[in-house]
Amino acid sequence: MKTTWKDIPPVPTQQEFLDIVLSRTQRKLPTQIRAGFKISRIRAFYTRKVKFSQETFSEKFGAILESFPRLQDIHPFHKDLLNTLYDADHFRIALGQLSTAKHLIETISRDYVRLLKYGQSLFQCKQLKRAALGRMATICKRLKDPLLYLDQVRQHLGRLPSIDPNTRTLLICGYPNVGKSSFLKSITRADVDVQPYAFTTKSLFVGHFDYKYLRFQAIDTPGILDHPLEEMNTIEMQSITAIAHLRSAILYFMDLSEQCGYTVQAQIQLFKSIKPLFSNKLVFLVVNKIDVTRPEDLSPELQEELQGLMKAGEIEMLQLSCNTQEGVQEVKNAACERLIAERVNQKLKAGTNNSGNIGGRLADVMSRIHVAQPMGGQSLETFIPEGIKNLKKYDKGDPERRKLARDVEAENGGAGVFNVDMRADYLLENPEWKYDKIPEIFDGKNVYDFIDPDIEAKLAALEEEEEKLEQEGYYDSDDEIDDDEEAEVLRKAELIREKQQLIRNEARMKKRLKNQAIIPRSKTKKSFSQLEDALDQLGVDTRNLADRAQPKEVRRGRSMSRSRLGTEDADSMDVDSKPRDRLRSRARSMSRAPTTNRREDGVQDELTRSKAEKIAKLNQKRMNRMARQGEADRHTTVSLEKHLFSGKRGIGKTGRR
Repeated sequence: MKTTWKDIPPVPTQQEFLDIVLSRTQRKLPTQIRAGFKISRIRAFYTRKVKFSQETFSEKFGAILESFPRLQDIHPFHKDLLNTLYDADHFRIALGQLSTAKHLIETISRDYVRLLKYGQSLFQCKQLKRAALGRMATICKRLKDPLLYLDQVRQHLGRLPSIDPNTRTLLICGYPNVGKSSFLKSITRADVDVQPYAFTTKSLFVGHFDYKYLRFQAIDTPGILDHPLEEMNTIEMQSITAIAHLRSAILYFMDLSEQCGYTVQAQIQLFKSIKPLFSNKLVFLVVNKIDVTRPEDLSPELQEELQGLMKAGEIEMLQLSCNTQEGVQEVKNAACERLIAERVNQKLKAGTNNSGNIGGRLADVMSRIHVAQPMGGQSLETFIPEGIKNLKKYDKGDPERRKLARDVEAENGGAGVFNVDMRADYLLENPEWKYDKIPEIFDGKNVYDFIDPDIEAKLAALEEEEEKLEQEGYYDSDDEIDDDEEAEVLRKAELIREKQQLIRNEARMKKRLKNQAIIPRSKTKKSFSQLEDALDQLGVDTRNLADRAQPKEVRRGRSMSRSRLGTEDADSMDVDSKPRDRLRSRARSMSRAPTTNRREDGVQDELTRSKAEKIAKLNQKRMNRMARQGEADRHTTVSLEKHLFSGKRGIGKTGRR
């Protein structure tokens, strides 16, 4: 959770806001427009000005609104603290005015862009632009007070201490001048102003220290006087807010010597007044300045009242002296120890268990734990073999010590020379077999095969079963394939394999694809001849395909010639014995003839062709416009003198430059 707001950017004044927006509009947009331009270009020029100004206003206002904290999203402590310091109603109104101004400027921009769409001249468009920017500036000038207020809030928010509402906290409270700031300065390194007069501390101060490797924060609150809540000022309300909302250990300081200017009776009465705020918190009654007055030095009536505060047993009295540092560390350690134990206890009690009782987290954890006990809880005695018990302890200096593998290695040449004998640990029926060479073939059989005494009988039974299955026709196929069909299948399979190999070789030969994206075969371009050859190999008639690839005139001529051929005598025609070869040669000759026209091929009629040409010109016009210089292009012309902008300076005066 965010605990500090030091990164909120500065909020400009209304005049600075206008300067920022208008100068940015001037810098980022083109500035030249002439009456000779087309009216559409003039409209676009001023429309862009209005839209850009509105977007800049909206961006700046949105950044301010996002940077400030939302009261409904932050911790109740910070929410009440902001309400105490800045008045939450004023804070909401200021942010609301910025949000309203943002929406009004967007509405103005939308309206004037609609008017600019129908502007008839350069003068009219310019006047509409001036009116739009003027109305935006007027709205911005009305935000003078909210912008000043928000900038002051931002400066004060950045100076607030970083208080984490959820960490381990010691909260120091009490009457003014009872030693709260002195105690904070003794246990932390916080730079707190300590003076011998009341209300030295006017805001919350935070210090940090470590206890048992855990980080704690100690908060020094301003002094509180015993009067109704409605009569408390801003300084006192900061203390009340911290006591009410922070999960902490409360250290209520008392000065029994009455050097603070308030009687012991008044301090006891203040404790009773704010005691409702201490509910569900650890409370310690800390008696300061014991070097001057101790609780034993008080009158019996006051001692009895002090003891009455601790009758419930929930409040513990601690004593210290910040002047002599007596008991300071003991008070700190006692408060921290109790606070750690309390936080652990709260975490264990958090949530509910399955039965609906409090203590859910502890119950959930315990329900997952199963303590397993071996052998049903029986205790087993340790067993140590007799050989291990009688084993003599190894002593390197004993000549009768047992021989280890290390000793054998040293006797046989040491590491790198001696090789461990792996066969020494073989467990065989006859130990003499350890170092025998294992044959691969023994009695005509492979030694590594499994040898079964009944293998011969099982083999004979298996062979008998196979013969019986063959006689019954178990292995006969239903559809016999003759030799011709099988040969045809094998031939086609060989052709397929050859084709696949050719495709692979062709891909390997394309070395240029190493550094380029590989195009799928379905997307690569194929020539008409390649298509025709592939279809011919598949046995497809490509005559119609060749006709469709020709222009209309050629196609019409071919159809007329075919009609004439159809009227002749069939007996006088020379019938070709191989029509496929004839069609292939004709298609190839037609594909080689330069009769194609890319402007006319694929277009049905003259209307479609003219429409296609218009679309092509329009696309080319858009590309030309993207490449040409526009009014936004800033370019230094070449008319500048070369000697003023190039070369090194020579020796002498440079006044002529």
